Amino acid sequence: MKHKIEYLDAGEIGDIEAITEQLIKVNRCAAVVKGGRRFSFAALTVTGNRNGMVGYGFGKARQVPGAIEKASKDGRKHMMLVPRTAWGSIPHEVIGEYCAARVILIPASEGTGIIAGTSVRAVAEMAGIKNLLSKAYGSTNPINMVKATLDALSQLRTPESVAALRGVEL
Repeated sequence: MKHKIEYLDAGEIGDIEAITEQLIKVNRCAAVVKGGRRFSFAALTVTGNRNGMVGYGFGKARQVPGAIEKASKDGRKHMMLVPRTAWGSIPHEVIGEYCAARVILIPASEGTGIIAGTSVRAVAEMAGIKNLLSKAYGSTNPINMVKATLDALSQLRTPESVAALRGVEL
């Protein structure tokens, strides 16, 4: 059964105030000083409104709550719009890369769900994507996976935007 592909435009993004954060990873770092080890923490969060806007944040602090707070604040600065189909998938297949991490995002039919690892799943859920297939190659470092996924999502184009770039009418 073929779906008639409908895309959501920027006017249907929703409330910016409804932004939520999801904690992906907390890293502990140690600096060796004269008295022993001094620990600091780095937090990675994914921020979004579950309706087309998503971003990531990275924060470092001496305590975990401070790192998480900085990461969520940083995530609100790095927001981007994600085009989606009417049934909550992506318009076309796309490959994202960051350092040694590669992720392939494939559109899925309605009812499939999000078939992805934890980092890719968190980004897709925060962007409002409901049906997605993915495969990760290379590094599975959570920070690099999140950045590779966002790189892939930034390459998405709707048929209308491609037609406008080419100067053609649909």
